[in-house]
Amino acid sequence: MASAVKPIFIFLAYISFHLSLIASKTKDTTPAVWPLQFHSILFMNNSGTLQKVDLWYDWPNGRNFNIIQNQLGKLTYDLEWDNGTSYIYTLDSNKECRVLHFDVGILRPNWLDGANYLGQQEKDGFLCNVWEKVDFIWYFEDVITKRPVFWAFYTGYTAHVMTFEVGAILEDSQWQAPVYCFNEGEEKRKKEAVIESLGWSDNHQGNLMRGISSVSMTL
Repeated sequence: MASAVKPIFIFLAYISFHLSLIASKTKDTTPAVWPLQFHSILFMNNSGTLQKVDLWYDWPNGRNFNIIQNQLGKLTYDLEWDNGTSYIYTLDSNKECRVLHFDVGILRPNWLDGANYLGQQEKDGFLCNVWEKVDFIWYFEDVITKRPVFWAFYTGYTAHVMTFEVGAILEDSQWQAPVYCFNEGEEKRKKEAVIESLGWSDNHQGNLMRGISSVSMTL
């Protein structure tokens, strides 16, 4: 008799443990703070315009890098600094570059503070906690790992997170904009070409992410 009771007790204890684990995850509705440094590969969709973005986030050094491969198109570099300066350029023979200046820096690791919790949804095969921030972005985070899975901007521009490497660092030599970005005459002559090559005007990952900081500061 005792031998029959023991397996039942173990089974009930197992079920109880997992139910409590699920309950604790449901109650944990605070989005994870972004790691100070990470690398992520994103697949972006802007009303049918597709890109693959290599995102390098480096908060300690005040910099963020979006390397944007347009589908069957140009490879474009969007290098952002926390002083509000962005360099958007190509490294091909056209030597296109545009320098932009913003009133805000790159996103802080805790940029999701104050976001509105919307509950749980399935997204891309993952059960996610979902938040909305200032009617600007909707952010999906895996319930178990707390890694980002997906986000969508108010414009309809969406990001599917394919990889998320915490602690990955891009070597310093890669964070230097090309010399022609600092040639005023060259910049004036070609500044629009690189933006047009992205397939849309200022509705891209870097500008929209800076927009979150800008909107949040006005609240």
